[in-house]
Amino acid sequence: MGSFSFMHILVVAIVVLVLFGKGKVSSLMGEVGKGISSFKKGVSDGTAELEREAAEAARDVTPNEKDKV
Repeated sequence: MGSFSFMHILVVAIVVLVLFGKGKVSSLMGEVGKGISSFKKGVSDGTAELEREAAEAARDVTPNEKDKV
């Protein structure tokens, strides 16, 4: 199994376009774009949440007055 050349990808794209039509392929690409955007937003939100939790955990490390010996 080798890698795909540009010609292979072009032939597959033409076959898909002929089979499904321009409108269907266009709407499918729109949905793929929305999915990618949602995935990026989820990753960004998750990273921000982890950073916020790490900052809170770093703040909570200081000992209280009653814990001092």
